Amino acid sequence: MQRNDLKRPPLWKSLSVRLLVLTVFFVMLVEVFVYAPSVARYRLVYLQDKLANAHLATVALEAAGKRELTPMLQRRLLDHARAYIVLRREKGQPKRAIMRRMPPPIDRIYDIRKTSFFGLIFDALETMVFGGSRTLRIIGPSPADPNVTMDIVLSERPLYEEMVAYSWRILLLSVFISLVTAALVYASLHFLIVRPIKSLTENMVSFREEPEDATRMLSPSHRQDELGVAQREYAQMQNDLRVSLRQKERLAILGGAVTRINHDLRNMLSSAQLVSDRLTTVEDPEVKKVAPRLVRAIDRAVKLCTQTLDYSGRDIDALDRVGFPLAELIDEVFADEADATPPVTLAHHIPLDMTLNADRAQIYRVFANLTHNALQAGATTVTITPVGGSVEVIDVVDNGPGVPAELRTDLFDAFKKAPSNGGTGLGLAITREIVDAHGGAIQLMNGSAGAHFRITLPQA
Repeated sequence: MQRNDLKRPPLWKSLSVRLLVLTVFFVMLVEVFVYAPSVARYRLVYLQDKLANAHLATVALEAAGKRELTPMLQRRLLDHARAYIVLRREKGQPKRAIMRRMPPPIDRIYDIRKTSFFGLIFDALETMVFGGSRTLRIIGPSPADPNVTMDIVLSERPLYEEMVAYSWRILLLSVFISLVTAALVYASLHFLIVRPIKSLTENMVSFREEPEDATRMLSPSHRQDELGVAQREYAQMQNDLRVSLRQKERLAILGGAVTRINHDLRNMLSSAQLVSDRLTTVEDPEVKKVAPRLVRAIDRAVKLCTQTLDYSGRDIDALDRVGFPLAELIDEVFADEADATPPVTLAHHIPLDMTLNADRAQIYRVFANLTHNALQAGATTVTITPVGGSVEVIDVVDNGPGVPAELRTDLFDAFKKAPSNGGTGLGLAITREIVDAHGGAIQLMNGSAGAHFRITLPQA
């Protein structure tokens, strides 16, 4: 894939646009929660102003004394208060009222002396829903004199229009604030997060194309935040990966050469093995003394070549899973070791009807390797037992000298072996890879006099 083939997300799906939209949405959402109590407060102030104007209109009645106001003056006072009826009550004073001759019927009564926070919000929303089509009666103390109670009847239409105009102002202000906030947040996040992530993503794609090209490695910034840490860790990972790839390339070349050499060497050793077998028939005392040592040395060399070729050329992941009796397989493993010298005791406690679902040939190698290693280390007894009567967990225990402490950490690594046991160092490495390929695990248990291996083989 070429670098210019990098698929970029559409603009509306990009992280920057999503951040912008989310910022606008959350600001508007906050404004919605602010709007409800704000418009309720605006409505309350509006009604209080009308009560104050109505109180001012009744002052003219006091100035007139016993004289009756002319209809034109009453109408002007009611127009000033924007009310149909104005009624003033004051303790120790007579009621004073101004009214039109034919006021409309009252649809709703509000006593602002008995309001609550949520009640005001509900009343404001009710006004917006009815659209100013009602006639209201408002009762409350005069803002100019708390001892005076005003009772007025007015149309809801002017109140509705004032609230709509106020709502538009709030909406426009909210949109302006949200856009400005979104732009600032967008710019900040773009330079602090989006652009570094975009650069990191492009570097990942470029590095994937040629991981061995040093010019495509990321140059981390000196940021001290999480992105700075991610950049430095990613750059370190790139460097480690490049080193690992170079090592693997050299090892692959070396492994190919070793495989070819090993193949030819095994053929040579096979010829030497045939000659050594003939030496065992020679009656010369000196030859009989040296021949067994020569035969054992050649056998070990052939075994080392065979296991090395097997380790480098096999495909353990290609498993041929079948169901088979585990006890029958263990009996075959023990039969191959029955002629060991000195005599050994090989036993298992596998029920005859216990079936294992796995690659039979590979599992045979697992138990054969463990049994042979135990006997090679000097054990005289090997016991194989299912833990808890389950085929999924199996213990292999011997009475040998156990595993030295210095070998426990890399026991299952290839070519790791005790210096004097004559092993190749590949048996346990192959065993672990077979068990891993089956989705299981093998571990060396503690607390045993000999070696105690536990094999876990999950059954699908």
